[in-house]
Amino acid sequence: MSTQSPVQNVAKTPWIRSGRPWIWLSAGAVTISLLALIGLIALLAGQGMRYFWPHSVYEFELKSGQHIIGERYGITQVPRQQLLDAGVKLAPNAPAQLSHFLIKTGNREWENQDFLVVMAADISHTRKPKDLLVLEREHNGNAYGYLVGLLENGQPLVGREIVRDLERRIARTKELSQKITHLRQHQLSAISAQFESLRLTQRQAEMKGKWDARLQAQVKAERQELERKHQQLIARIDALGREQKSDSVLLRDMNGVQREIPIYEIHDAWQPNAMSTGDKARHWVKQVKKFLVDSPRESNTEGGVFPAIFGTMLMVILMSVIVMPLGVIAAVYLHEYARKNWFTRLIRIAVVNLAGVPSIVYGIFGLGFFVYVLGGSIDQLLFSESLPNPTFGTPGLLWASLTLALLTLPVVIVSTEEGLARIPASLRQGSLALGATKAETLRRVVLPLAVPAMLTGLILAIARAAGETAPLMLVGVVKSAPELPIDSVFPYLHLDRKFMHLGFQVYDGALQSPNVEAARPLVFATAFLLVTLVVGLNLAAMSIRHYLREKYRALSL
Repeated sequence: MSTQSPVQNVAKTPWIRSGRPWIWLSAGAVTISLLALIGLIALLAGQGMRYFWPHSVYEFELKSGQHIIGERYGITQVPRQQLLDAGVKLAPNAPAQLSHFLIKTGNREWENQDFLVVMAADISHTRKPKDLLVLEREHNGNAYGYLVGLLENGQPLVGREIVRDLERRIARTKELSQKITHLRQHQLSAISAQFESLRLTQRQAEMKGKWDARLQAQVKAERQELERKHQQLIARIDALGREQKSDSVLLRDMNGVQREIPIYEIHDAWQPNAMSTGDKARHWVKQVKKFLVDSPRESNTEGGVFPAIFGTMLMVILMSVIVMPLGVIAAVYLHEYARKNWFTRLIRIAVVNLAGVPSIVYGIFGLGFFVYVLGGSIDQLLFSESLPNPTFGTPGLLWASLTLALLTLPVVIVSTEEGLARIPASLRQGSLALGATKAETLRRVVLPLAVPAMLTGLILAIARAAGETAPLMLVGVVKSAPELPIDSVFPYLHLDRKFMHLGFQVYDGALQSPNVEAARPLVFATAFLLVTLVVGLNLAAMSIRHYLREKYRALSL
């Protein structure tokens, strides 16, 4: 009787039936997915990070005699026939494809536009002067031109190194601006909160019939003291504001007109054509840092994303605090205590199906139940003196966190229950045999071994919550929040405040911006930051899952 080795049997098996096509198909799908992810990250990084690089600034002289100063933002090829159809006059020997330059000219308040489209054939001469100056401003985008001089209280400053003196005065103005911002956001906000507390105290006393002469005198005295502190603080802020507005810079634009720009409106100044590669790299690092720590400006088309990063992280932390206990308790009950019958199977099916519900449905539920029902009830019970102005009966940080906790709850339940299922029954039986109760077995044996699975579910939930946008638009996210949810005013963490989010900022900058072309690089940079955050969290979840499988591989055999 002849015997055949397993290798010979595999060799005789048809290739399609051997299962190898599915292996290659799976490998190809994974490869395509990884390449798509790498390509997406490379696109976002390339388009976003170039926004912070100090690009060269050119002076273009047109054949008509006009001068244009700006950055060469892009080059496109336009068919000759398309220009003729648009009524553009061309030379008879014009080529079939003509080059168009998109030039970022800045100076929005003087030119009424940020960009100009110029045909390459209309440019007679291009220069790159080293003394061309770029000013990053609070409003109206960048300003381009030649530095003429500095003014202090309207008087010109002479005999100085103008560029270095400008940098020092910009730094000094920033310090004054930070002092003013600190006074407004901390001390002035605290006084305003105390005024509001007195108003609510008075109204609450009136509603309860306790507004007597003694309480009236006490509230009046406290209000007078607050008004005195408020006037002193306003006087101090005004003095700092006058000192801040004392300096200005003279800039000659591309039309030869001298423009006076207050230095307090300038965030930074540089001469890109005179910078070395090292200088440009240091400038790039500084701009990236400002992008991460500054607040947005000009309808989220300029500035930084710190409020959005802060709001996103705070919302994710609150969501994690809410969803983790609920998800773990539900998973423990389903796996350890619930009977194996049709009802528990129905619950598991419902949990799995909830993971596939569109996120906007959760947003509508959160708006209807959390905001209007729960929030309105809380206002009636605890903040009746503030009505009809809602406190919790309006979208805010708490309701956004609860909505995302509900959205990500199935992920935590499923991951935790899978981790509990991997723990061998022999460990439970051994613990019970040694005299431990079921609760002690659960607390000291089962849950510690299931911690990696819990963390995996939590990180997957965080990754999904960080990238959600649609439900948050209904329950608390806004385009621009005047205050952060955390400040120095009691109770310090204000769950009723609205907040900013990275995902919504990408949506707003890409689709709702009044100046889409100028906002596009910042949108790419914000999207790259958000994708990097989500990908990093998912990689962490995969690492924990791999560690869990390797750790319990021997026990599962």
